[in-house]
Amino acid sequence: MRPGSEAAGSLPPPRLVAWETTRACNLACRHCRAEAIASPLPGELDRSEAESMIRQISEWKPAPVLIMSGGEPLTRPDVFDLAGLARDLGVTAVLSTNGTLLDRESCLRVKASGLKRLSMSLDGPDAGSHDAFRGVPGAFASLVSASALLNEHGIPFQINSTVTPGNISQTEGMLACAKALGAVAFHVFLLVPVGRARDWAEAFPPAGDYEAALKRLKALEPDMGVEFKATCAPQYQRIARESGTAPPRGGKGCLGGQGFMFVAHDGACGACGYLPVSAGSLREKGIREIYGGSPLFAALRDKSRYRGKCAVCEYWGVCGGCRARAHAMGDYLGEEPLCPHVPKALSGAGPKREGGPAQGAARPAGPDFAAGGA
Repeated sequence: MRPGSEAAGSLPPPRLVAWETTRACNLACRHCRAEAIASPLPGELDRSEAESMIRQISEWKPAPVLIMSGGEPLTRPDVFDLAGLARDLGVTAVLSTNGTLLDRESCLRVKASGLKRLSMSLDGPDAGSHDAFRGVPGAFASLVSASALLNEHGIPFQINSTVTPGNISQTEGMLACAKALGAVAFHVFLLVPVGRARDWAEAFPPAGDYEAALKRLKALEPDMGVEFKATCAPQYQRIARESGTAPPRGGKGCLGGQGFMFVAHDGACGACGYLPVSAGSLREKGIREIYGGSPLFAALRDKSRYRGKCAVCEYWGVCGGCRARAHAMGDYLGEEPLCPHVPKALSGAGPKREGGPAQGAARPAGPDFAAGGA
């Protein structure tokens, strides 16, 4: 792996780098973007390569948050050692796990390694719905047990829930379950049809259904009692502004290449884990060179290259549309297929620009788990 080199000029560093530590996983989730399997795939970054990547990340000032995801990262034997290296180098690291492999020993190792937060996934408010989604009986019981252990050891965790056509009516129930488990945050992810979800016949319901769900969540947000974030749902930024309430945390909808980058198990880099378009490989270039100089990232940062409704939308600066869902429709610079909004430029009301450049987005108050794996 080549050492990092600055090709970014004055470009601010990313806020978040998600690293797919492995594609090995003990579950068989219906929506898995990584199409994870039981054993590691050949070509995963080895210990030395992973350490080099973390050292390069630490050279950014301020250093991005490192999201250690998968697959299931707890199947990787050196994951806590690598988290400890990140801590020693001043890089905040967080871990995205399905929770089934957490025990007392691993909780102690979480604390010793300096991991600041864990995320676990909940895709139904009860055992029947969650286990069916995750593909393994007992997954819900394991999540409940893991939550109790994390609470006992004083380790903060958030709950991530993927909203699909099948569970969209259970969103409030999943929120209630997350709070009952003791989560400090509840993040919802709108389904992206990639990986195992690629052939999901119901992956794209009417855009109005997701719009209505996001509006319900926005109405609930002030009284949730936990930190809330809508991920892979950039239109939530627009919905918040249309409601006249304070903008959501994070300041920008789609962060792909504009504050966020993804590193796959084999060192291939991209804008996010759901967008299968290469920005370069860590085995050929440094991570800062890729982030600053990739043609993919340059295109994502340039509104003049967008097409469809997103190209003329007054909310582009705070939303941008999901580039991964646009790619699923055939054009990653095309319009977001799950957004029913009609831009003013197309409605006859005249152009109006809201929000500043993507690079001006403020850093979030706490760790974020955009495009996490587990």
